[in-house]
Amino acid sequence: MFDGLKIYGSGDYLEGVTDRDALFICAVATTETSKIPGITGAGASPELTEYTPAADVELIVHDAPRCLPEIPQTIVEGEAAPTPAVITKVALELAEVPFLVADAGASVKPDVPYININSESGGDIRTGRAVSDPERIYERGLMVGRTLSCLTEHLVVGESTPAGTTTALGVLTALGYDADFRVSASMPHNPHDLKREVVMAGLSNAGIEKGDCRREPFRAVEAVGDPMIPAVAGICMGSTVPVTLAGGTQMTAVCALMKAIDPEFDFSDTAIATTIFVAEDSTSDINRIADQIGDIDIYAVDPDFGAASHRGLHEYLSGSVKEGVGAGGAMLLALLHGVPVEMVRERIEELCNTILA
Repeated sequence: MFDGLKIYGSGDYLEGVTDRDALFICAVATTETSKIPGITGAGASPELTEYTPAADVELIVHDAPRCLPEIPQTIVEGEAAPTPAVITKVALELAEVPFLVADAGASVKPDVPYININSESGGDIRTGRAVSDPERIYERGLMVGRTLSCLTEHLVVGESTPAGTTTALGVLTALGYDADFRVSASMPHNPHDLKREVVMAGLSNAGIEKGDCRREPFRAVEAVGDPMIPAVAGICMGSTVPVTLAGGTQMTAVCALMKAIDPEFDFSDTAIATTIFVAEDSTSDINRIADQIGDIDIYAVDPDFGAASHRGLHEYLSGSVKEGVGAGGAMLLALLHGVPVEMVRERIEELCNTILA
């Protein structure tokens, strides 16, 4: 149907969102979990991960970050891969889709106007006390979803949450899903053993066994989740228009939470859009996780970074970054609005050559 798009599922969801007015919102959040050495590459160092979400959305709005001197980058063996915010920025500008920010719990607040869903960041999930009052966060997300869906025909929700795949693993495990060795990572080496060790420590300290939270979904988030998960679940469940969840395996945890809140939830108006780097990642399996939850279409966009001249973009091909800031969903929007993936890639290169000169 579209060059550069791979479809996992029926593909029926696309019929309801093609050529429709759209609105993109990015939920930003941080946790103390991201400061665990080796758990994420979403920042030049563990200490800088708390600045990454703010810097990402500042780049999209202001053309440069304001809380950091340079854009966030994932650095592996000396090579730097630029933040996926460059993908999101270019794709949304080409598609002429408006961009909003929601604070779901970021420790560093971005220097942009934003919707305040939750102002308190998440803790270290090893403590078993990760998120304060996740049900309230969810309820505020519901209100945002109801409001925004009155303004558009298609709502696309992205996220920027360092270490979000680890907290996703925590929630999925607490809800009883088989997600071990299936969540993605922002680095070529996926630290599955470390993630599992961190999650199991949190579950133990919370007095939770795998699957204990099937009927107490907010307890799962409270113990081993992050504040983005209930915020985005609320936005999605509050919406009256189709919602594309723009992200990787973190969004399967959002879907799992929604299913636990409402076992009859119908995913026909909900889909996940990601990048080909997540969908074809040999160290994870987004489709296997989603299949356990429900009939969820997954769309993966390939920006063809192999044809890019910018060396940093080649790091995506080596397993760095993969997804974030709704990059896959933003590229899907570009395709839905008639923008070819080649144009998206070329503009991304131009932007990288400008801001990384």
